Amino acid sequence: MKRSTAYLASLLIVALSGGLVQASEPIRVGVMAGGTLAWELAAMQNEGLLNAAGFEIDSVSTANPQAGKVALQAGSVDIIISDWIWVSGMRAQGSDLSFYPYSDVSGSLLVPAGSPIKSLQDLQGKKLGIAGGELDKNWLLLQALAQKQGFDLNAKLEKVYGAPPILTQQLKAGRIDALLTYWHFAAHLKSQGYQQLLSGEEVIKQLGVEAEVPQMGYVFKSGWAERHKAELESFFALAATARNRLCDSEIAWKRIVPLTGTESVDEQIQLRQGYCAGRVENWGEAEKSATQRVYQWLRKVAQNKLTDKSAQIEPGTFWSAGQ
Repeated sequence: MKRSTAYLASLLIVALSGGLVQASEPIRVGVMAGGTLAWELAAMQNEGLLNAAGFEIDSVSTANPQAGKVALQAGSVDIIISDWIWVSGMRAQGSDLSFYPYSDVSGSLLVPAGSPIKSLQDLQGKKLGIAGGELDKNWLLLQALAQKQGFDLNAKLEKVYGAPPILTQQLKAGRIDALLTYWHFAAHLKSQGYQQLLSGEEVIKQLGVEAEVPQMGYVFKSGWAERHKAELESFFALAATARNRLCDSEIAWKRIVPLTGTESVDEQIQLRQGYCAGRVENWGEAEKSATQRVYQWLRKVAQNKLTDKSAQIEPGTFWSAGQ
């Protein structure tokens, strides 16, 4: 079972305080319906983890990631799930947002079963579906890996950008040869026999970055975090406990299955595997340094379009529990 140093520190804080953290107001969490954070909040409730927490959680529904960002900036929610690239970019503009890791699983490059595409080089001359657009991190890092292998992937294939559900249908219909998509959409396809050629984590490792790099994280305003440090650290501890319950307990998992919006047992298995693979094991200087290296790859391939003028991840982007 994975445990981060920050998570253990949070448990110690909760233990020393008698398991109670008194808060005068609830923590407002922006949650997308069906998202994995919704699973964890449900597990906190189902498993009785909030009974002795000493604070309440208000789940605020957000329609999509952009709506969550708007709500956070407007002060309608205290925490959302987003990525560190956005946080760094916002800090470069004067924002006080900070990031704490939530998951280190990202995208997948998929092909149909029996496809002749067996390697990145085999994509040349093919049609590739890309979820998220031309500045998607998974796509940029895939291009970086191709550059490392000695060819320009961007110039060697036909690209189709689109929303993951639409691209999924195009792959099934044979209109594209391969698909680069987010892990939860990949889980759906893998449950139907599609093959994963590369995961986002494998791409990062093949770029020479060995430490785990978080892809998504809790994002909040630093000033708010400083005023609610004990509650925030306790929230992180409870969230990690809820995730471990979902990964280690069949009973806990079955209770939240309706939230996954799936009926296929195979798809549920793939979703659970991907979700649990994303548990952040460590978050220290090695991981932060690795994230800086990934940032440099993104900056190089996107020619600063994603990272703007910031040569490094902005100071204060990463918030450390117990700091």
